[in-house]
Amino acid sequence: MRTSEIASRFQTYFEKQGHLVLPSASLISPNPTTLFTIAGMVPFIPYLLGEQTPPSKRVTSNQKCVRTLDIDEVGKTTRHGTFFQMLGNFSFGDYFKAEAIHYAWDLLTTPQSKGGLGFDPETLWVTTYTDDDEARSLWINEGMDPEHMEILGMEDNFWTTGGPGPGGPCSEIYVDRGPKYGKEGGPSADDNRYIEIWDLVFENYAVDNVKSKTDLHIVGELEHKNIDTGAGLERVAYLLQGKQNIYETDEIYPVIEAAEKISGHKYGEDQESDVRFRVVADHVRSALMIMSDGVRPSNVGRGYVLRRLLRRTVRSMKMLGVNEPVLPTLFPVSKDAMVPSYPELNETFHDVSEAAYGEEDAFRRTLENGTTILDTAVKKAKKSGNDEVSGKDAFTLHDTYGFPIELTREMAGEQGVKVDDKGFEALMDEQKSRARADALKKRHNVDVSVYDDFKKTLKKPIEFLGYKDHSSRSTILGIFVEGKGSVESVEGPANVEIVLDRTPFYAEQGGQLADEGEMISDDGAVLEVDDVQKPIKDLIVQSCRLTEGKLSVGEKVNATIDEERRRGLARSHTATHMLHKALREVLGEQATQRGSLVAPDYLHFDFQWPTAMTREEIDKVEARVVQRACDDLPVTMVEMDYKKALELGSMHLFGEKYGDRVRVVTIGEDAWSRELCGGTHLDATGKIGEFVITSESSVGSGVRRIEAFMGKKAYEFNDKQHKTVSGLADELKVRPEELRDRVLALENKVKEADQRLNSLYESQLEAAVPALIAQAEADGDVPVELVASNVGHFGSFDALRKTVMDIRAKIGDKKSAVIALSGVNEQGKPMVAVATNDDARKAGFKAGDLVRVASKVLGGGGGGKPDFAQGGGAEASKIDEALKALRQAVRKD
Repeated sequence: MRTSEIASRFQTYFEKQGHLVLPSASLISPNPTTLFTIAGMVPFIPYLLGEQTPPSKRVTSNQKCVRTLDIDEVGKTTRHGTFFQMLGNFSFGDYFKAEAIHYAWDLLTTPQSKGGLGFDPETLWVTTYTDDDEARSLWINEGMDPEHMEILGMEDNFWTTGGPGPGGPCSEIYVDRGPKYGKEGGPSADDNRYIEIWDLVFENYAVDNVKSKTDLHIVGELEHKNIDTGAGLERVAYLLQGKQNIYETDEIYPVIEAAEKISGHKYGEDQESDVRFRVVADHVRSALMIMSDGVRPSNVGRGYVLRRLLRRTVRSMKMLGVNEPVLPTLFPVSKDAMVPSYPELNETFHDVSEAAYGEEDAFRRTLENGTTILDTAVKKAKKSGNDEVSGKDAFTLHDTYGFPIELTREMAGEQGVKVDDKGFEALMDEQKSRARADALKKRHNVDVSVYDDFKKTLKKPIEFLGYKDHSSRSTILGIFVEGKGSVESVEGPANVEIVLDRTPFYAEQGGQLADEGEMISDDGAVLEVDDVQKPIKDLIVQSCRLTEGKLSVGEKVNATIDEERRRGLARSHTATHMLHKALREVLGEQATQRGSLVAPDYLHFDFQWPTAMTREEIDKVEARVVQRACDDLPVTMVEMDYKKALELGSMHLFGEKYGDRVRVVTIGEDAWSRELCGGTHLDATGKIGEFVITSESSVGSGVRRIEAFMGKKAYEFNDKQHKTVSGLADELKVRPEELRDRVLALENKVKEADQRLNSLYESQLEAAVPALIAQAEADGDVPVELVASNVGHFGSFDALRKTVMDIRAKIGDKKSAVIALSGVNEQGKPMVAVATNDDARKAGFKAGDLVRVASKVLGGGGGGKPDFAQGGGAEASKIDEALKALRQAVRKD
């Protein structure tokens, strides 16, 4: 039975029991404290906690999940995978324990011919919580063998969210794989033989003060009890398909087969290779699914996890002997295996695969550049006798060559060497400290727990007035001071954080920067508001400089925002929506938002797109925004139910978490643009003023960024451009419209002059070949013939390369020969080229090694293959010194 059919049977069964079938939520976690959706119940937490109303009291889903905490165990066990799917049925205050146990038993044991999963009841085991006699009785009534039941304590069979909220006992279902997989005795005796497939959680308690799985306080019974279950689809699949582990199931194994073909190794022949095959199969699938939900490789957060998965795939295939690109082969195979369960993969695959292939190419360059440095560090560690790569070397690999510390540890470990993690972390901390000192960062001066404690004292929510009012008469509810936390009063001058009962100040969120302004108390205390943040949900905190006076909790203040700044922010935010719409009109619907920054009269907008935009496309987008601004379209903001907003076709950020009520911003009476947005906006597009796109660039694989000015900044930018063009036109004595042709003509003349000069350099180099060969023959009594010469200006590097290769060809293979020429290129930069013949390479002379010796003296770097390599630097005055170092490396004197 295919994995997709198992999922279908599960959901069909529960649909017949009155459950609403919901699609999987995004892998991008709605919880800001976690990167990915890590469990099947995560999307339903707001319903379980009573924060939101569920669409139905009974729901079922097959939820995509990702966990990478145990990534190092992937491939080594039968059940560890980074991407997995959780089948679940949920009841929110409807049915409870009896129905949940009956449904599970019925679905598991009903023959496959009748729509069930067909497990033999004799192979099923369950565990129950210590005092849950009811669950044990219900299992026996369904037909469970009492001898196949275990009683476990709170650590194993009691569930909570990890904080205040619902909790309760659970009952886990296991399948006995038989004597050949381990000893008898049930799940607690052997977790390799007895495989957990389904967990039923009975949430009938309210809990708080949760310190650990066993240290918590049960407040009492819940008025509305919940059912939360999770069945591991991959585990069910490998048991029903008669496989040994999850990697051999129909959705994963095709990648192993493809990896066998391109590596020449056979799965099942060698344990070490098998682990690598399983790592590849798991990571390819995980990367595919993560990227299909909008994540792209980067150095932070989800993007870093994705990058690590892709890089571990490439490394594992390299350890299997494959040095060519592998993702163009493996990714399509994984997509075809997963499409029966997720047809939408076909729609995203082009962009996803292009980004993945680009990441592999970049990583291969990283490996090529950094591996030699790592090998040197490993040799140094072994020579020192402590078998540890220094923190400094590990930091250099990370900072200069892009080697993540995990990769350094892994590759060093393969050579029997550890890494000085403490030294590495110390250097990383130093770098972060420097970055913090240099960058303007938002930060809060007290621990977040102080905000949590303070929020609990509020009698009602803080009122945000800023959509309509730019000033307010407010009461100070809280004052925070760095190092002291919450205080009753403070005297200026001081940096403080203020909480008001009602505020006109917009807190930074949704890409829009915060308001600035001032507050003045009735007693004359003056506060300059520099920043506004929400350190925790629904708590608006104003960061201020108390320049004079004394301020106390309970005092009244007049709070006023900087209206000019607010207008600039509103222009930018409305322009951001217009830019998004224009991009989708010009490029297509797949050009969707991936992030933004809204500053006064400036924006940058990140969007999904695989290639650089053409000049024509940029011009069309800019023209469309300008046209819509000239149309002076009305902009309206309306709050409505989330479902209604989606029914109206409102755009929303992929993976963003929204409440039951949302704010919808509509541009144009015909809803030319409609998006969910909590930011501040204009009331008409004409108020944007001028709009100009200033740049389009890449910010990651498959993600582009547009930067633009509007309002006064757009005018200033256009004015500067106009003056530059007019000045050049005057200088070249042409009209502005003739300037381009004039510049092209001058450019052609410069190219022709460069070509003539390069031809002259090439002729000089060609004429010098006999003398250079004679130089090598002059050292005929030395085992290695060496040509090492400073040729001065050589023009294009192709001329230098050709000369080196010509000399090597003329010397031939009569004796070992090394040819090294250095000089200055067209830009005045020193370059070096080295070639070796076959005999020299057999004697241990590699062109890449020798180039690095010379390039280091020149203040740069280089590399290449053993037969030819090139490098360069910044210090042309050291060419002779660089060649001397190279001679010493060859002569070993």
